[in-house]
Amino acid sequence: MMDLDSIMTMAPVIPVLVVDDVAHARPLAEALVAGGLPILEVTLRTPVALDVITEMAKVPGAIVGAGTVISAGDLSAALVAGARFVVSPGITAALGSAARTSGVPFLPGVASASDIIRAQEMGFNRLKFFPAVASGGLPLLRALAAPFGHVRFCPTGGITPETAGQWLAEPSVVCVGGSWIAGRGETDWAAIEARARAAAALPR
Repeated sequence: MMDLDSIMTMAPVIPVLVVDDVAHARPLAEALVAGGLPILEVTLRTPVALDVITEMAKVPGAIVGAGTVISAGDLSAALVAGARFVVSPGITAALGSAARTSGVPFLPGVASASDIIRAQEMGFNRLKFFPAVASGGLPLLRALAAPFGHVRFCPTGGITPETAGQWLAEPSVVCVGGSWIAGRGETDWAAIEARARAAAALPR
């Protein structure tokens, strides 16, 4: 099993995907991998999300995880579906315990100093800063990063291709989550691959 650092450093952007049609899973994953973004976060926001994870996991080179994991049940179902990492918008004792017990790479969401302390108490110091822009953007991230020097972040939420580079320039940021790579329901695989290629080339 890959560790979280390996997952977060593989590409500067993790596509955050909302997929409503299982038939789109494999061509979408193929386009993203071809564009240089192999780490794929499939959000558990649609009835077919678990099936999408299973299908995407069959694509050579794709490392597929589950996002919007908000309970131990979600985490368990995601692992059965083939998720190799899990991402949550927040963190609770129950969810943190389930992740530790499973051993799966877990990226919990934080938006405050108390969230970060809670995550650290459970042994997590690789964190999703979410919702990044709505919570306070770069000024808040910098303020939070200052007293937590060994914590590293994947900001997600409101980041655009125009602003991604600013986030990636922060020393505390390893990668960002991006929903702009593939819009919900989009099937222009060539355009998605092109956006992936541009994102994969972002400096950090």
